[in-house]
Amino acid sequence: MSFIDGFLVAVPEKNRDAYLKMAKDCAPIFKEHGALSMTECWGEDVAEGKVTSFQMAVQKKDDEVVVFSWIMWPSREVRDKGMEAAMQEPRLTEYMDPKNMPFDGERMIFGGFKVIFQA
Repeated sequence: MSFIDGFLVAVPEKNRDAYLKMAKDCAPIFKEHGALSMTECWGEDVAEGKVTSFQMAVQKKDDEVVVFSWIMWPSREVRDKGMEAAMQEPRLTEYMDPKNMPFDGERMIFGGFKVIFQA
């Protein structure tokens, strides 16, 4: 089964276009290194929680929107090699500089997940 890298970030609403540009610039890089797809979702109906929530997880501020995204890979092995190669790409590393990120990277949550069911 596939392997997913999942991401959750809080993006200032004013940075939506910059975030979308970053995603569009980065997607081909990940695909060149084996990713099957990359999906970016701009929060529209994200309930605030009392105990936990997406907003709490990323310490969302009033002027920010929660963004949920993922990269789908064919396997963990392809992901490990592809992600390592992608992280060396100058086209990607420019976005890894905090001054070039359209969001606060310190509040980003991410992880790798093995798909166990898909319908």
